[in-house]
Amino acid sequence: MDKNVVELRGVYKTIHDLDVLRNITLEVREGEFLTLLGPSGCGKTTLLRLISGFEEPTQGSISIDGKDVAGLPPHERHVHTVFQSYALFPHMTVFENIAFGLRCQKLSQADIQTRVVDILSMVKLSKFSGRKPAQLSGGQQQRVAIARAIVNRPRVLLLDEPLSSLDYRLRKTMQIELKQLQRQLGITFIFVTHDQEEALSLSDRVVVMQEGVVEQVGTPRQVYEEPMSLTVANFIGEVNVFAGKVLSADNSKQVAVEVMGKQRTTKCGLALAPGEDVHVLIRPEDVRVWGKVEVEDASEMFAGQVEEVTYKGSTVDLMVRLENNQVVAAAEFFDEDDDRLEYKIGEPVWVSWAPGWEVILKHEA
Repeated sequence: MDKNVVELRGVYKTIHDLDVLRNITLEVREGEFLTLLGPSGCGKTTLLRLISGFEEPTQGSISIDGKDVAGLPPHERHVHTVFQSYALFPHMTVFENIAFGLRCQKLSQADIQTRVVDILSMVKLSKFSGRKPAQLSGGQQQRVAIARAIVNRPRVLLLDEPLSSLDYRLRKTMQIELKQLQRQLGITFIFVTHDQEEALSLSDRVVVMQEGVVEQVGTPRQVYEEPMSLTVANFIGEVNVFAGKVLSADNSKQVAVEVMGKQRTTKCGLALAPGEDVHVLIRPEDVRVWGKVEVEDASEMFAGQVEEVTYKGSTVDLMVRLENNQVVAAAEFFDEDDDRLEYKIGEPVWVSWAPGWEVILKHEA
C-alpha cells in the first residue's frame, strides 16, 4: 500500500462565503480502507463529493492515480459512490440495477452476465437477482448498492454513511461483511461516518475532521490512544481530562506532572517546560475504583464518591465525583464473582490508574 491513489493538496471549499473545508492535504493509499470521521457539519461529505467530482474545490488540487482531475465529471474519474439512500432504481430487478453501469459502457451481454453473476455471488445475493428493491431488506439493498458500484471495477469506492439507516445488529453484521469485501476486492475504500466505533473497527487509517479541517490522521489505535488534540480525544470515545502542571521534563521524553496535588510520571514527546500548564488525559477503561476497605495505602489515589453505576453486560460503568468536584468516568469489566463491582450510589471510594497510561497535551490556543 505504498502507492497513493488519491492525493489532495491545499484543498479549500467555500460555500456562500463560508469555508466548509480549509487547507486539506491528504494522501489515500492503494488498497486501504480510509475513514473520514467527524460530527455532522465538519465537511467530511463535502470532501467525498470533491473526490467524486460532484463538486469542485474553490482552491487546491485533487489527483487520482497521479492525474489532476480538475473539471473531470464523476464518470471519468474511475471512482464510484455508494450513497446513504442507496439510490437504487425501484422499477429494476437486482440484476438490472447491478448491470446498469455495464450497459452504459456498452459491454457485451455475455460480459455483463458473467460480471453480474460473479458480483451477486460475492455479496451473497444470487438468490435475489430477480427481486425489486422494495422486496429486499435494508441490508440486502445496501449490498445491491455496493455491488452496483464495484461491478464497474472502480479504482476507489466512496461510501457516504451507507450503514446509518440499518438497525444495530444488522449494522454490526454489515461492518464485518464490508471489511471482508474490501479485503477480497483490494479496492481502495473511502468511508464517511460520524460513528467512532464504526471507524475504529473498519479502518486501516482514520481521518478525524472538525469544522472543515483535518485534526489528525492515523491508525485506529493511534487516534484512540495517542490523540493529538482535545478535539480528537473527546470525539473518539470517552476520556477524563485533568488539569496538570509540568514539574520536570527530560531528554528521555519522560515528564513529571502534578495532578490534583499528586505527581504522575509518563512518556511524552512534546517539548514542555517546568511550570507549564497541560491537560492530562486518561481513558475510562484505564481508571480503577476501589472500596475504602480494600485499600491500605491510598497515598497515590484520589478520594471520591460513587455518583452513578451502569451495568452494560461486559462492563460496569461508574461515575465518581472526586473531592475537588470533578466527575471521573471508569469502566471495569464485569465479573459476577467479584463483589468489588457491586458499588452503590453514594459509596465512598478511592480512584487510581496505572502510572504511564496518561496522555499529555498542551493547552490549546
